[in-house]
Amino acid sequence: MKTIPHLQPLLRSFVEKGPVGCACAVFHQNEQVFEDYVGYADLETKKPITPDTIYRIYSMSKVVTCAAALMLYERGLFLLEDPLEEYLPEFKNPQVYREGENGEIFVTPAAHSIRVKDLFTMTSGLTYEGEATETERQVKKAMKTLQKEGTFSVRALSRALADIPLAFDPGSQWRYGLSHDVLGAFIEAVSGKSFGQFLRDEIFQPLSMENTFFKIPEDKKNRLSSLYNWKEPGVLQKNNQMDAEFQLGTQFESGGGGLLSTLNDYSRFAHMLANGGTLDGERILGAKTVELMGMNHLHPQQVSTFNWEHLKGYGYGLGVRVMMDPALAGSNSSIGEFGWMGMAGTWVMIDPKEQLSAVYMHQLLPNFETYTQPRLRNVIYGAL
Repeated sequence: MKTIPHLQPLLRSFVEKGPVGCACAVFHQNEQVFEDYVGYADLETKKPITPDTIYRIYSMSKVVTCAAALMLYERGLFLLEDPLEEYLPEFKNPQVYREGENGEIFVTPAAHSIRVKDLFTMTSGLTYEGEATETERQVKKAMKTLQKEGTFSVRALSRALADIPLAFDPGSQWRYGLSHDVLGAFIEAVSGKSFGQFLRDEIFQPLSMENTFFKIPEDKKNRLSSLYNWKEPGVLQKNNQMDAEFQLGTQFESGGGGLLSTLNDYSRFAHMLANGGTLDGERILGAKTVELMGMNHLHPQQVSTFNWEHLKGYGYGLGVRVMMDPALAGSNSSIGEFGWMGMAGTWVMIDPKEQLSAVYMHQLLPNFETYTQPRLRNVIYGAL
């Protein structure tokens, strides 16, 4: 792969339809084969997107969190099948909300403990806040209480969630939720360091990721891309409501969605994984551990609940989507290609077989992911 001729016009077409700006980088076999910045980081001031632009990567934080936990796995500090309460005692004797024949809600003990692996694979029974289930409603209340009390730690969140009955018996379903935030608390318990400090010491510093953090330093605030709400074609509204937890002085470090990063920083992390766990002589993970991370871990019953339409053909590994059936996905990518995405439209794709990685950034709600991400993937693989 020398370059990717069709990627530049594709990025420009995205900016015509949705985000005010975007950026993309692709690495193949240790060479950068594409890098481009299109449009604005801030529409009102016409500030362009540049290599310095910082983005809210939201759920792409999950891949970093799972890689960090796997570093502790490689040190023999836990096994994937271990009961979670051995490390976070608050999860001893979990309860589950169940529904009776007439729709009544009642609580009974879970069939068994949450395993550490259930946090990685989103099969723990933990959910996000919402209205669809009693667990989601109770998580919403708990989050409100934590926020009202002021700044809270990842351990405080873990304890609050442990008091709420689960949405299902651990291991029986896949459900997107706060599992990776609890994995952050697990990393603290196992490593003896704060979650953010562990990431800095073990991943960000070794990989020279100097612009990746939970809290934005004062001298870098002007580099944060603006976030926009898309109202209708051509109508965007700046969103200033969602940046409280990125500010210095707040405690919460969200393993599920709290990191800020740049295109270059996250590309270094992604290509480390595409390279089998090493980059520029720094080994972060072993090649066989990356292989384990990027294989499907869901059994057929769990796969049936992993039913996001735009992830047809994918299974789920240790914190990442995993390509299992390119024909079902309508995808020209490799079996075993893996990655994830973020709420504001960021996306990462990793393929150790081809030593290929791609990172895309924009900042828009809703995020247009079902439009942009499959097209990016198909164009990049079309250049191989």
